[in-house]
Amino acid sequence: MKTFFSTLIMSFMAVSLLSAQVMEKQARKYAKTITHEDLTEHLTLLASDSLEGRETGKKGQKMAADYLKNQFESLGLTAPVDGSYFQKFNLYQTYRGKAELVVNGKTVQNLDQMVYWANVPFEKNKIDLVYVNKAQEEDLKNIEAEGKFLAFQAEGQFTPTLKVIEDLGAKGAIIFAEDSSKMDMVLRYGKYYATHGSLSRTEPSKEGLASVVLYNELAEDVFGKPISELKIGDTASAELFAEINTEIMETENVLGYLEGTEKKEELIVLTAHYDHVGIQDGKVYNGADDDASGTTAILEIAEAFVKAKEDGHGPKRSILFMPVTGEEKGLLGSAHYAENPVFPLENTVTNLNIDMIGRVDSVHMDDREFVYLIGSDRISTELHEISEAMNANYTKLDLDYTYNAEDHPDRIYYRSDHWNFAKNGVPIIFYFNGTHPDYHQHTDTVDKIEFDLLKKRTDLVFYTTWEIANRDERPAIDPEEEEEKEDNKE
Repeated sequence: MKTFFSTLIMSFMAVSLLSAQVMEKQARKYAKTITHEDLTEHLTLLASDSLEGRETGKKGQKMAADYLKNQFESLGLTAPVDGSYFQKFNLYQTYRGKAELVVNGKTVQNLDQMVYWANVPFEKNKIDLVYVNKAQEEDLKNIEAEGKFLAFQAEGQFTPTLKVIEDLGAKGAIIFAEDSSKMDMVLRYGKYYATHGSLSRTEPSKEGLASVVLYNELAEDVFGKPISELKIGDTASAELFAEINTEIMETENVLGYLEGTEKKEELIVLTAHYDHVGIQDGKVYNGADDDASGTTAILEIAEAFVKAKEDGHGPKRSILFMPVTGEEKGLLGSAHYAENPVFPLENTVTNLNIDMIGRVDSVHMDDREFVYLIGSDRISTELHEISEAMNANYTKLDLDYTYNAEDHPDRIYYRSDHWNFAKNGVPIIFYFNGTHPDYHQHTDTVDKIEFDLLKKRTDLVFYTTWEIANRDERPAIDPEEEEEKEDNKE
């Protein structure tokens, strides 16, 4: 009897080993369908001048969406949004229009010596100002803020201070830029938003904190003495007017669905944003790396899985290939999907997100075969281990976890589309090649893409997807994350 069971166990192990070897052979076969030629073709089209920089909601983004839809359709992927490949939704584009501040008979115009920083209109009216130094806790403790404008000196990022001031009941804020270089930067942003506007998924409120940024030197015009002589509680009055205009535009995520076999109710979602920042100062910002590279990877991975399924080797789990819109405007497309999922988020076992995988950053000039991974161990240690194993077996890239550090100042974990899955408890991996001098510049062009690296990084995402799609169990969520998820439900 002992011999029988030993033989049975050995036979089972042999079958399992053979099955694993077959799966590996199949994975390598279909990874070969991801080619330099196809990557070049897709990326060259997506990052061409004809797509006008793919700005969210604009003509070029619509052209890119149509291209992606046509690719999914030609592959035979299912259109999962009530028979459509598009998940459409509205955005509200807010433009800061004319604004002026009148102080002691002097009119200061918007985008000249001041920037109206808020997205709420302000009818021409007298405003009462109180100077509060740097608006720190000790500066505000004896201030009656209700209905007034608090004037303060900016020190670094001033947005958190505006929230504090609003919570105190203030009607607005006057911000004196800490130096001319800070003000010059604010003016650049102000001019950009005056031209391009800002986007949101909800209709902007007409109520809220009004705010104006001024050069330091204008403190004397406002308060009658230089800023160095001002004391907390000093008062002044002025007149303010600000115009805000809102337009409604439609945009869309593009979804292609491949149904699984044995576990088709479970889902892997692959994302990359296909929008970019459009045309600025007459120059097309092509966004070849950011993020035509990731979008191209999704197209090629989709094709590989379709070919596998056509050959009878379809994945056990379903896969949703989803290039998303609005990342450049605040992760808007992925946020819309997370709030309006086509497939239940509780059935989404993993999100693999790709944003910039076609270049080398300055840190890796001598070690170019790398990729930054972010978030792989944040929710599921098992997912991290799968990722490591796939790389060790197939691609052998240097996996750099620098940006995964929880205290990293760039906070990359929160800055791309995976975040809208991660915050809902879905295990994620974010693939990234780091920034470079062409990041968000019109010089981010196809000729600078390193296609051999793009191929190898795309392969890593493919192999990881293949493994997750075909393993018996979904990646386990770490116990502490599971507990937190349950607490959030309550």
